[in-house]
Amino acid sequence: MQFQNHLAVVTGAAKGIGAATARAFAREGAAVALLDVDDSAKVLADSLAPRGVFVHCDVSRAADVERAFVTIARDLGNTTILVNNAGIQHYGTVTDTSEAEWDHVLGVNLKSAFLCAKHAIPQMLKRGRGVVINLASVQAFVSQQRVAPYTTSKTALLGLTRSIAVDYAPQIRCVAVCPGTVDTPMLRDAIRQSPNPAEVLQECNDMHPVKRIATAEEVAELILYVASDKAGFITGQPIRIDGGLGLSIGGSKRD
Repeated sequence: MQFQNHLAVVTGAAKGIGAATARAFAREGAAVALLDVDDSAKVLADSLAPRGVFVHCDVSRAADVERAFVTIARDLGNTTILVNNAGIQHYGTVTDTSEAEWDHVLGVNLKSAFLCAKHAIPQMLKRGRGVVINLASVQAFVSQQRVAPYTTSKTALLGLTRSIAVDYAPQIRCVAVCPGTVDTPMLRDAIRQSPNPAEVLQECNDMHPVKRIATAEEVAELILYVASDKAGFITGQPIRIDGGLGLSIGGSKRD
């Protein structure tokens, strides 16, 4: 129970990595505030009671985030761990992505991390310690075609991570966790848009040297480690959990 007396705030907690992370923190003794616009997160929070509490929040909206952290402080105390996990995908190039679509992706994936850190960090400073974990992506380093807003948002999170780490040391650490392809509802929804979902899923497996995609629980375990005192000398850095994605540039094989 390594997180007793800690309060972890997890955004995008209704499903996928967020849900797995909320469960993992509760298992290890933390109180957990689950933030999401999807009210199904309340079912998960109730299952984690008394350690879990759901707060309906659009993390891309400043007023929602401010209200959420006031509620969290009133009902649970001051935050010690923030996991900025909320994220959405949009497929498009810069020429076929609308301004509204661009703003939506950047709002949920990037602005939300700024807003939540803005309100969580003062609470952490009151406690004298804290960890901010930003869920970036392997696409902060390499990119697919037609994901311009997504890869831009995830790359920018690395800069935000460095800035928070420098500005609030030594009391607060900030780390970016960068997954490869993870088996989440968002991935499954994207795959279903293909004429041949099974073929696309196999391609996702095959493009990782380990020949499979990650589970949400594997990413959650890394988040737990990064948040723990065991990782106390890690700050400002991106940590990839990507099955080796991007290690090879391909080319012909030689015997």
